[in-house]
Amino acid sequence: MGVPDDDDSDTVIIQKGKRGEEPNVITVNCPDKTGLGCDICRTILDFGLHIIKGDVSTDGLWCYVVLWVVPQSSSSKVRWKNLKERLVSVCPSCSVSFYLNQPSPHAISSSVYLLTFCSSDRRGLLHDVNEVLSELELTIQRVKVTKTPDGHAVDLFFITDNLELLHTKARQDETYEQLRAVLGESCGFELQLAGPKYDNLQYISSLPPSVAEELFRCKIEDNEFHAQALSSEMTKLKKASVTIDNSLSPGHTLLQISCIDHKGFLYDIMRTLKDFSIQISFGRFSPVNKGQRELDLFIRQKDGRKIVDPEKQDAICSRLKVEMLHPLRVIITNRGPDTELLVANPIELSGNGRPRVFYDVTLALKNLGICIFSAEIGRHCTTDRDWEVYRFLLDDNCNTDMSTMVGRNRIVDKVRRTLMGW
Repeated sequence: MGVPDDDDSDTVIIQKGKRGEEPNVITVNCPDKTGLGCDICRTILDFGLHIIKGDVSTDGLWCYVVLWVVPQSSSSKVRWKNLKERLVSVCPSCSVSFYLNQPSPHAISSSVYLLTFCSSDRRGLLHDVNEVLSELELTIQRVKVTKTPDGHAVDLFFITDNLELLHTKARQDETYEQLRAVLGESCGFELQLAGPKYDNLQYISSLPPSVAEELFRCKIEDNEFHAQALSSEMTKLKKASVTIDNSLSPGHTLLQISCIDHKGFLYDIMRTLKDFSIQISFGRFSPVNKGQRELDLFIRQKDGRKIVDPEKQDAICSRLKVEMLHPLRVIITNRGPDTELLVANPIELSGNGRPRVFYDVTLALKNLGICIFSAEIGRHCTTDRDWEVYRFLLDDNCNTDMSTMVGRNRIVDKVRRTLMGW
């Protein structure tokens, strides 16, 4: 195999569908690395796209990925040029140093900015702001939102810029302009670099032990309707299957997965394999068939060997089943006299959280007509992994009766369905 040049024009190719209903085809052709599939799927999910079909192949040095994608919402505005640039950024360099196994420079972490504003509170405000920031490709790292007694909302957003331009006046003016279109001309803004004094906001305030146990446990019992509002889709998820077969290939392990489709399905699988340092040599992601997803992957360990250890096989299969059954945790509980909604998702070993969770939760609450009294994003450590946790204190003054189990289940079910894309 020859050594390509440094031109990134052919690393990622995006072919948009000729008609609106046709899928768009994303082709990635670059050097391989463990976890590349996860990074690609995460980026695509972050842009509000749903992968409906895919193929991946690699010889261990070079990989070729083809994914068919559609917007998750008909109203979604996808910045295709920016998507291509983001995808190129997660691909390993095509330079000669890659082939000579020279260490590559470490990626520079994005600067974290603090966006502060105060505005009149209303239903859906938090989601509308979130939507603006998402369209601008400003990623929310943490947020602290409170409601004042006079009916105003004080919002602290800790954000990073995927375009790395937030230090420029033009980028700041663009952000202010689009936020004012949502919040009104009278709303004031302040944007500054977040200093070390804000580091302690990375981890959320401590969760009560009973709440943490309910939120982070691995299994959901069949009768736990009060906590997770198990819908018919959740019942079907329990039929998900994961099998490992070492008899069909002399050099690879075949991993076969079947379960009901959900938003981020391929990302959930890829991030799990990335955390286990599993390399994918060939894979096929079939279109939905009667609501089910079928995925065949020929995989091997980082050292190039098949996965023959029964304990490791069981660990991989068990974790994959948990991630398909339970990729996001959603519960509703009491926090003193208030009603609190909690959503949690596991963080990759690389430190990345799941994209668009805050966006989807605030959208679900907006559609339910529920105001958010306060919101908090942070991280929580359990014995085996880190989690990203979203805490929302809900305003009781809404159309949903949160004092009853039926009302609470309705909220949990709506939030979960929005997160899962059902």
